Amino acid sequence: MKIAFRTDASKQIGTGHFMRCLTLADELKKQGGQIRFISRNLPTHLSDMLTEKGMEYLPLSIDDAKEALDELAHASWLGTSQIRDAQATLQALTDQSWDWIVVDHYALDKCWETEVRGSCKKLMVIDDLADRQHDCDVLLDQNYYLDMPTRYVSKVPSHCQLLLGPRYALLREEFRTLREKVKVRAGYVKKILVFFGGVDKDNYTSLALQALSELNITIQVDVVIGTQHPNREQIQQACNNHGFICHVQTTRMAELMAEADLAIGGGGSAIWERCSLGLPTISFSLAENQRKLIVDAALAGLIYTPISRRNLVEVIRDHVDSLLENPTLIKLISNTAMKFVDGKGSLRIITAMGINFIKIKQADKDDSKNIYEWRNNKKIRDVSINSAPISWEEHQRWFDAILTDKNRELIIGTTENQQVGVVRFDIENDVAEVSIYLVLEGGFAGQGRNLLMSAERWLTVNRPEIRRIRASVLAGNEASKNLFLASSYHENKICYQKDL
Repeated sequence: MKIAFRTDASKQIGTGHFMRCLTLADELKKQGGQIRFISRNLPTHLSDMLTEKGMEYLPLSIDDAKEALDELAHASWLGTSQIRDAQATLQALTDQSWDWIVVDHYALDKCWETEVRGSCKKLMVIDDLADRQHDCDVLLDQNYYLDMPTRYVSKVPSHCQLLLGPRYALLREEFRTLREKVKVRAGYVKKILVFFGGVDKDNYTSLALQALSELNITIQVDVVIGTQHPNREQIQQACNNHGFICHVQTTRMAELMAEADLAIGGGGSAIWERCSLGLPTISFSLAENQRKLIVDAALAGLIYTPISRRNLVEVIRDHVDSLLENPTLIKLISNTAMKFVDGKGSLRIITAMGINFIKIKQADKDDSKNIYEWRNNKKIRDVSINSAPISWEEHQRWFDAILTDKNRELIIGTTENQQVGVVRFDIENDVAEVSIYLVLEGGFAGQGRNLLMSAERWLTVNRPEIRRIRASVLAGNEASKNLFLASSYHENKICYQKDL
């Protein structure tokens, strides 16, 4: 699978577009995808990051042509016209065929997309402005807006699949991993994290530091800035003066968020990183395009945002002081945010793109012990028809029988030499009854639909006589019910049971 990304990063644009593309690219590469980034004016530290990750990077040259720019609100951010950029992009893609092009750029719209889509099988747009027309197969807007269902009406083709809301938030793998370990904040603040983005061109960071220093608190303060911050030395000196800890271009952002009890920061993708880890945040709009997002997210109880137009240092100082005295509100925001963003957005996006790297193998005698241990996990037993523990002897009889039964198929999904889960099909004529569970210790939460889709494809090839698949789900097993409904299964009948 070959995927090309067209995005930029600069002091004017910021790094948000690049980083969310990189998050998706990381997930795709981990699953075996071949990745190429095409950018103009990409800072050296970001191009070096691509090299370190083993991803191709082709820079587009600066366009000196005196050609009129397009009329889009952010057209000047591109540095050339859309047509010339599209031609340069096509030139960078001519050496091979591409399955997907993913574009994330406020200065590109239907004009550019129509020009380049002939060089790929499908095209995906990442957007959050909803201010222009698109010609794409999939559109992702990971942000939260009260009017989300109608934002892209008449702005995309009728066949376009919309992936809307923080359910699809692009969060790095470390956020998914740490989420399993963090808890809803108790409300009492021992650590504060300050982060206004890697560039922070308006230097909100320094204002926050001044506000916190005026509170004269004994709480630990972690401050994160990027290597390109225009006031880097000044901020580092201020941190030294006030006993704060300054982190420059840290690789520990997820850990710092998990350790903090309160954050002060801007909008953008960082909102969803903090929400996924249950970190309550005082958020400020750093750009006009963030204003609606922050207001709507605050109305949903996901963040805390002051509306005062007073001196920003005073606003930060007073609202931090107020929250320190209101642990109940901090706990409420933490709980709401964590329920809203589960950190599995990348996996859902890959599934929606139809990209599935789970391989299927038939179980053999060497898999007996693993299947025995997985099936006896209490969490698996609790949602199984037979919830009692299974003895080794009983398992061996069952396992030997199923391997020789032509009307039963026991298969295992694998990826990167790891077992993802187990699927069983019990076949009667042209109907297969499916049972499925994931390997809980493998960290594959959220991969149920991928596993099920892979198993269905395997069944179609290896048992072409099957015309229907059905599943039985225990009452109260909402996870399995949602899995099958999301995989285009429909309810057929409900069974009622009474024990005597």
